[in-house]
Amino acid sequence: MAINISRDPDYSDLDLDFQINPITGDINRLVGGDAIKRSIRNLIFTNYYDRPFRSYIGSNIRNIMFENANPFTASQLRIAITDVINNFEPRVNIIDIEVNDQLEENAVNVTLIFSIVNTTRPITLDLALERTR
Repeated sequence: MAINISRDPDYSDLDLDFQINPITGDINRLVGGDAIKRSIRNLIFTNYYDRPFRSYIGSNIRNIMFENANPFTASQLRIAITDVINNFEPRVNIIDIEVNDQLEENAVNVTLIFSIVNTTRPITLDLALERTR
């Protein structure tokens, strides 16, 4: 008789900080939820035409951040983040996206709550979006 054991899927990715593992001498890797968090962060911060030969990957976050802030800015950010995750990150189910404006500091705090496909445990990702000049 076989025993069916449920476990989280194994997702792994390179650590883009390129830190060396002192034991193996290889570049560290991110696994599980950390790998997916890094992937989502990279997708959100990537603008259209940033990736050669894949100009369609990215979001319009930079253009939204440089617009004058109004009541619709948070809604536009929420829609842009939802679209980029739904289109390019199939391993994730979005639970909630909270966008908090900080107009005095020219920044926006985004809290993304999601779960990995086929799991129920929620994962939280906090991002600070800032206008740069």
